[in-house]
Amino acid sequence: MSLSSPTSACSSSRCYSSGLSLPIGFRSSPINVGLVSHPRRHTNSPRKLVIASSSSSDPLLVKAAKGQAVTRPPAWMMRQAGRYMSVYKKLALKHPSFRERSENTDLIVEISLQPWQAFKPDGVIIFSDILTPLPAFGVPFDIEEVKGPVIQSPIRTEDDLKKLHPIDLEKLQFVGDSLKILRREVGEHAAVLGFVGAPWTIATYIVEGGTTRTYTVIKSMCHTAPNVLRALLSHLTKAIAEYVVYQVEHGAHCIQIFDSWGGQLTPEMWERWSKPYIEEIIDAVKRRCPDTPIVFYINGNGGLLERMKGTGADVIGLDWTVDMADGRRRLGSDVSVQGNVDPAFLFSPLPALTEEIQRVVKSAGPKGHILNLGHGVLVGTPEEAVAHFFETARSLDYKTFFQNHVPAESELVA
Repeated sequence: MSLSSPTSACSSSRCYSSGLSLPIGFRSSPINVGLVSHPRRHTNSPRKLVIASSSSSDPLLVKAAKGQAVTRPPAWMMRQAGRYMSVYKKLALKHPSFRERSENTDLIVEISLQPWQAFKPDGVIIFSDILTPLPAFGVPFDIEEVKGPVIQSPIRTEDDLKKLHPIDLEKLQFVGDSLKILRREVGEHAAVLGFVGAPWTIATYIVEGGTTRTYTVIKSMCHTAPNVLRALLSHLTKAIAEYVVYQVEHGAHCIQIFDSWGGQLTPEMWERWSKPYIEEIIDAVKRRCPDTPIVFYINGNGGLLERMKGTGADVIGLDWTVDMADGRRRLGSDVSVQGNVDPAFLFSPLPALTEEIQRVVKSAGPKGHILNLGHGVLVGTPEEAVAHFFETARSLDYKTFFQNHVPAESELVA
């Protein structure tokens, strides 16, 4: 495969723009808040898991995401590249700036491949951050050692909205170049994963000015300045959709959407302030990249599973507080699932970790499951445990594993 032309699940026409061509409705003029409309809600028809147009050469993870038959559960871990790995810690000493590590092509590729070289997961996710695209549409940010992300000029008023502009994907070339190289490096032996933050989650940082434990400013805006918040979320939706397609065009087999702070909303508020914008992103991406699976994850999603399915995502990620068997019953058999081993099990004796992995896989069933943690790898996680996680996943041949336990349809569908 050529580095300059990765196989893409998008249409042959260019699916992204730099700000001169705005195919999904960006405006170059400042946002007129008075004309902002709520994103269109659409009805999702039941999804058939087996997609006829899929390639037989798809990586194992992609096949599982599409609900196709696989011989074992594909596995990867959220935050699988990072601070628990000794090679990463050594590299970080030479390059102490997180922005440098996540915005330099050579460093992105090196860090992304560290877990691939050590553990051979079935998914290689690009080393990046959900805030990485913000400067490309007018929101500069810094990352401070103690405070984390800091946005010096939060967006809270109509005047603040004028700072926003259409996403300039040329400013994210390091992401596209990194994905091309990763696709070349892993070939079809693993899926290359891209990712984005959901509009609500990104908006929490932009409105609050950084991280928060209470979300009081943005939650208040739902009532005190709803038009401003809707305008911001709409702008983010368009930018994120463009960014997703850009990642697919540059080599991502699969995309995960993180609504990390969606679980901080009540279900009714999530329906109003997060779900419609995620639906719009998925709808836009599916129109242009119909063969690209989309994974959707919310931290603390036990009360939102059925609502999450309604977004049209191909795979629903479960956090570790949801029982996998219960999640399967609630979601039904027409959507794939991802997860959901408690990250703390990686600190347990290895036999206990093995038992938990087997329990999760058995509960998920032999079809449409991507083995993962229920959240990201924790700092201090023993690398031996991570290696054992992937070795165990590779050892679980479905035919043998389920010969004494074949889930009936009634077990998978509520």
